[in-house]
Amino acid sequence: MESSKLRRASPADAAMLAELGAATFTATFGHLYPPEDLAAFLAESHTPEQYARWAVDPAYGLWIAETNDGQPIGYALAGPNTLPHPDAKPGDGELRRIYVVKAAQGLGAGSLLMRAVMDFLERMNRPLWIGVWSQNTGAQKLYARYGFTKAGEYEFPVGKSRDHEFIFRRDPVTAAAG
Repeated sequence: MESSKLRRASPADAAMLAELGAATFTATFGHLYPPEDLAAFLAESHTPEQYARWAVDPAYGLWIAETNDGQPIGYALAGPNTLPHPDAKPGDGELRRIYVVKAAQGLGAGSLLMRAVMDFLERMNRPLWIGVWSQNTGAQKLYARYGFTKAGEYEFPVGKSRDHEFIFRRDPVTAAAG
C-alpha cells in the first residue's frame, strides 16, 4: 500500500465516512457482539447525516486519511467531551474515533490522524479525554505515548451489549509530545 495523506472531511464525504466507520468498527469489534446489537449500534452511530453534521460543526474536527491516489483508509473525529467522568467539564475535548483499515495499519496513517486530532484539541488548552475498550492494549499504549493516563472506567453501549471501557485523560500542563 502506498503512503497516505490527510484532509479535512466535508459533507460530501458523509456517505463514504458512514460506510468506512461501520466497516472499520465491524472489522475491529464486530465479533464481540450479537448481530442484532451490532446492527443497532451501526444504524445509530454511523449515519451519513451525523457525519455531515460533524463535518460542518466548528466544535468538531473530522479528518480522512487517504492513499496518494485518493482511496480512504482511515478517519478520526474529535470534539466536545461526552465521557462520563466526574472531573470532565464543559469545554473539555475528546478523541471520539480514530480508525484505520487493517491493510493500512502500521503505515503512518494513524500517526497522521492522531497528530491532526491532537493539534485540534490542544488549542482548547483543556483536559483531553479518550474512551478505549479495556482489552485494546495496543490503543492504550498509543495513547500513553501521547501523555494520556487512565482516569476511570465506564460501560459503553453497543445495542444491548455493554463493553467495559477505560477513560484516559491528558492535562494540558502535563502533556508530553507524541
